[in-house]
Amino acid sequence: MTDAPSDRLSPALRTEALEQLLVERELVDPTVMDTFISTYERDVGPLNGARVVARAWTDAEYRAWLLRDGTAAIKDLGYGGPQGEHMVVLEQTEDVHHVVVCTLCSCYPWPVLGLPPSWYKDPAYRAGMVRTPRRTLREMGLEVPEGREIQVWDSSAEVRYLVLPRRPAGTDGLDAEALAALVTRDAMVGVAEVAAP
Repeated sequence: MTDAPSDRLSPALRTEALEQLLVERELVDPTVMDTFISTYERDVGPLNGARVVARAWTDAEYRAWLLRDGTAAIKDLGYGGPQGEHMVVLEQTEDVHHVVVCTLCSCYPWPVLGLPPSWYKDPAYRAGMVRTPRRTLREMGLEVPEGREIQVWDSSAEVRYLVLPRRPAGTDGLDAEALAALVTRDAMVGVAEVAAP
C-alpha cells in the first residue's frame, strides 16, 4: 500500500496547502485571517497576561493568590478556557530565573499569552533551553548573571506556566494600566526582562 501524496508532506506544508485551497475557493479571506492572527499574537493574549502581572505588582493579596493558585487567580480576571485549565505562576527573583519551554510540542497558555511565537515551537529553542539555558537565553538577548540559578519548566497538556517578571525600578508611581503596557510576552515566558519606562 502506498502513501497518499498528502501523507508525505510535512504538517507545515499541509497547512499551507489547505490555506491556499481555502483562499482560492474564497472560503477564507487572508486579510481577515491575518488580522485574527495578529490580534492573538500581539494584543489579546499577551495583553491579558500583562494585566495579570500588573495586578500582581500592585496588589499583594492578589500576588500571593496568583502564586498559590494561578488558575483561580487568573480566572478571576476573566482569563481561562482551553490551554489555560491548569496554570502555575513562577515568580522571578534575585536568586532564581524561571524560563518556560515545551519539549514535546508547543503547549502554551493561550488565554494569557495568545498564540505561541514561532521560536517557541522551534526544536533549536526547545533543545537549547533544556541543555544550555544560560547560553540560549544569551543568544536571545538576555544575560542572566552567573550567580542566579536558572530553572527550566516544561509545559505540558496537564500544566502550563506563566512567569511573573520582576517589576522594574522606577515604576512606583505607575498604575496597573501603565504597568501592563511595559510587560511583554517574552518576559512572561522568561526569555526577557521587563524594561523600565
